[in-house]
Amino acid sequence: MDIDTLELARALVARPSVTPDDSGCLDLIAEHLKPLGFSIERMDSGGVSNLWARRGTAAPLLCFAGHTDVVPTGPLDQWKSPPFDPVIRDGVLYGRGTSDMKSSIAAFVCAVARFVEKHADHQGSIAFMLTSDEEGPATDGTVKMVQALAERGEAPDYCIVGEPTSNKRTGDMIKNGRRGSLSGRLVVKGVQGHVAYPHLARNPVHEVAAAITELAKAEWDRGNEHFPPTTWQISNMNAGTGANNVIPGEAHIKFNFRFSTASTVESLQTRVHGILDRQGVEYDLDWSYDGRPYITGRGDLVDAVARAIKKVTGIETELSTTGGTSDGRFIADICDQVVEFGPTNATIHKINECIALEDLEPLPKIYEQILKELLVK
Repeated sequence: MDIDTLELARALVARPSVTPDDSGCLDLIAEHLKPLGFSIERMDSGGVSNLWARRGTAAPLLCFAGHTDVVPTGPLDQWKSPPFDPVIRDGVLYGRGTSDMKSSIAAFVCAVARFVEKHADHQGSIAFMLTSDEEGPATDGTVKMVQALAERGEAPDYCIVGEPTSNKRTGDMIKNGRRGSLSGRLVVKGVQGHVAYPHLARNPVHEVAAAITELAKAEWDRGNEHFPPTTWQISNMNAGTGANNVIPGEAHIKFNFRFSTASTVESLQTRVHGILDRQGVEYDLDWSYDGRPYITGRGDLVDAVARAIKKVTGIETELSTTGGTSDGRFIADICDQVVEFGPTNATIHKINECIALEDLEPLPKIYEQILKELLVK
């Protein structure tokens, strides 16, 4: 079967799969995988579409992972062409999901088709783990599939997540780990009153100001050889009734840690509570653990990806753990070697998201070479 990466990418982009709607993407992918000898299993959960497809039963198991859902388009009148009309202009493919990450999925399928045709008796097995719940809450997608696989003792040996990791050229950067994410919802208690009678009220914004300063200036850790130092940022803060003569009774603050393996969830939580308590803040604080940090060191997978990129493009790739979270954080629970690699990310989530055809062209070749590196001896 000859699958054209560009045409499959365009077919996927044409489906308006705004999270968590898959809009038929997984059915289309399954149609291409079945003739290649893949068994298809749907693991849908909570209105989310999930696909586990596997070819073969032997070890090692190499898994391609990704998501078919995309973020909302934003104002349609700011797009040069409709976001789900995958048009090509001046050597560039435009449309929501072109970079994040339908081109990667198309390249996965194309690479596997070409690999299987040339190496029908390859070692090991190949799998796909695809979801429509990555850009949303990420509670019914990859995490559910990981749980199901763990329960039946089925786990990948290697996993490649097709996130757009490249910087200026396809292949110049891969992610061999990600920072963890820990969020807090802080409610600071005060006493509402009239601004002209502050002695009869207690302003929660004033009460928490010193603590915010201390939290913002704190050194949580110094990072390590794989990760930059942990950071703490306020993402939302509000208080008041909207009137300029009322002291608010509560202040609401949302904050987030992006943390390295040099810190733990427990150590960060303990320090935050310690600062708030020491500053005499009256508060409630609810925590949300969004994902642990993970790292894949030099070894079979990282080296195979680096060699494949070098062979196809001539680029010496850079290993990085920067950026936001991905579903790799869930897969790392059952797979010791997880690497994220995909096209350039300059336009992801933006109006007029796009990918240059010259950046798309080497992608299936690199994925195919990775398969050769790991499954052909």
